[in-house]
Amino acid sequence: MLDCFNRKINYLRISVTDRCNFRCTYCMPEEGVKMLTHKEILSFDEIVEIVKYGVANGISKVRITGGEPLVRKGIVSLVEMIAKIDGIKDLSMTTNGALLPKYAEDLKQAGLQRVNISLDTLDADIFKKITRVGDLNIVLAGIEAAKKAGLEPIKLNCVIKKSSQEPDAQTVAKFAEDNGLFVRFIHEMNLETGEFSVVEGGEGGNCAICNRLRLTADGMLKPCLFSNDNYDIRELGIEKAFTLAINNKPKSGHTNTTGSFYNIGG
Repeated sequence: MLDCFNRKINYLRISVTDRCNFRCTYCMPEEGVKMLTHKEILSFDEIVEIVKYGVANGISKVRITGGEPLVRKGIVSLVEMIAKIDGIKDLSMTTNGALLPKYAEDLKQAGLQRVNISLDTLDADIFKKITRVGDLNIVLAGIEAAKKAGLEPIKLNCVIKKSSQEPDAQTVAKFAEDNGLFVRFIHEMNLETGEFSVVEGGEGGNCAICNRLRLTADGMLKPCLFSNDNYDIRELGIEKAFTLAINNKPKSGHTNTTGSFYNIGG
């Protein structure tokens, strides 16, 4: 699939839930948000049909996101269903890591290939302040569980304020180096004002080579994170939603005043 700017669209990010067991300051209000109802959330069968269509039309890379994807009931079964779709070359997940001690081995057996784990600091007090409810030691145990299960390469997503030279970022970089991990520095973004930049150590934020579409937990196909455009798969049908998303993918991101990171997947 090629968009209007001749970019090959082969990457689908799927938000399977808008729920999360953390309340990170840059993602969600402390009191939480009004969650989608069970009826609004795409079923596993709906997600699989969407992925099948995407793969048949050029999608080869799928990432499962949230919210926190591991809080979605039956998530291992969904991973297994997606992994069985012929043509997917890269199946990954972004997670805060807190539930990996419970699920890492099962996810690997189900067909998940690798994980990105959010880690902004190795200071337990700062970690608690950022996540409001998170326990750093549990996340570190999750990283170890992912290593043991072979969900590699493991990438650490580290949100930074201004620079990857910030003390917390440098500590995370050293931790990654010492433990055979990789780190991606993500400048803190603002959807409403359109503040974003290229991810250090990754390709996110580079509009010129953007190859992705995003599927929200309630079935909206988005051509760009920094855009209000979305196409309702249930209302339009899978083929038409994909066609519209591809044809209307903007040359570059601008602003998003209708969505949030917790329900789009970042």
